[in-house]
Amino acid sequence: MADKIRLGLIGASVGGTWSSRSHLPALRASSEVELAAVCTTRADSAEAARQAWGARLAFDDYRQMIASPEIDAVAVVVRVPSHYAPTKAALEAGKHVYCEWPLGRTTAEAVELAALAEAGGLVTAVGLQARVNPVLMHMRELVEAGFVGEVMAVHVSLMREGVLSRPSHRTWQRDAELGANTLTIANGHTVDAMRFVAGDFARLSAVVATQAKQWLDTGANTWLDVTSPDNVLTSGRLANGAVASAHIGAIPFAGSGYRMEIYGRDGTLVASGEDSPQLSEVALHGAKGGNTLAAIPVPARFTLAAPGTPSGEAMNVGQMYTLFARAIRDGHSRQPTFATAVELHLLVDAIKQASENGREVRIG
Repeated sequence: MADKIRLGLIGASVGGTWSSRSHLPALRASSEVELAAVCTTRADSAEAARQAWGARLAFDDYRQMIASPEIDAVAVVVRVPSHYAPTKAALEAGKHVYCEWPLGRTTAEAVELAALAEAGGLVTAVGLQARVNPVLMHMRELVEAGFVGEVMAVHVSLMREGVLSRPSHRTWQRDAELGANTLTIANGHTVDAMRFVAGDFARLSAVVATQAKQWLDTGANTWLDVTSPDNVLTSGRLANGAVASAHIGAIPFAGSGYRMEIYGRDGTLVASGEDSPQLSEVALHGAKGGNTLAAIPVPARFTLAAPGTPSGEAMNVGQMYTLFARAIRDGHSRQPTFATAVELHLLVDAIKQASENGREVRIG
C-alpha cells in the first residue's frame, strides 16, 4: 500500500456543496489520505474539481473510478438517494468506503451494505462526525470516568431556523420518501451524539410532525407541498436507567442552536453550540458537587485531524479521515462504521414507529 491511503471521492465540486465545504478541504490538509481521484457526473466539472483540489485523476463515471488500481478507498458524498449504488459497487470491487449519513435511503439498504462490507472484510466509515468531535469525545470520557456519577437525566435540543423556505437545489428534501429530512439527518446526528456520550435508549415514546406543510422555493418563488417531518420529540429511558428527552426541530425564526445536558448524582455536563456538533465547534461546561458551571478545556490528544485542517465543518471530517486511514492500516476501527449506521437507522425507525403507533417502543 502507498504511504498515504489513496482515496477517490464521488460527489466532488469546486464550491457550494457539502464536499467542497468539508471533505475536500479536510483531504487537502490530510497527512494520511491522498485525494487520488474525484468523480462527478460530467467530465468538465470533474476536471474542474481535479484542478481545484489537486487530485491526480478525474472521472465522470464512478464505476470507472472504482475500477482504477490507483484507488484504495472511496468516499461517497452525494445526495442520500444516491448513496446505495456507488457504495455497493465500491464494496463489490473490494474498496474500503466512507459514506455520508444516512447510509441508505432505507434501513434495508443500510443493512445490505453493512453485510456486504463485513463479508468482504472491508473497513467502513459513516459520516456521523459528532462522534469524532473532540468535545464530545472528551465528554464521553468524563462520563465514563464518573465525573457526573450515576447518570440520572439527559436532555438534548437542536433548533434551527429557516423551515419555511428552501433554495431550489434543496427542495427535493421535501419528499419524506427520499430519506433526507429532519428525522433522518438532524435528528439522526443529534440523537446519535447523545447515544455516543450518555448511552442507548432502552425504550422510548415519540412525536414526529410536519409543522410546515409547504416550503417556498426561493429560486422559482413558488410554494411546494411537503411531507418531510420538521419536528421530532423523543423521550424515554436509557439502558443505564437515566430518563432522556430530545427535541430536534426546524422552526421559522431565531433558532437556539444545540445543547446536550447530562445530569448525574455527582455533577453536570453541558455541551452547547450554534449548530449540531457534527458541523461546528461546541463548548463544554461542567459542575461537580455544585451549581456553578465552569468551562472545561479539551485535551489536545482528542484533536486527530492534520494541522492546517480548517475549523468548522471540515474539522470533524478531517478527524474521521484520520481514523479511517488508521483503521485501514491496522484493522482497528475507532470511527463510526456501517454497523454503527445500521444501529442508528433502526433507532430512527423505532422513533417513527412510536410516533405512528402512539405507543412506547422497546429497543433491542
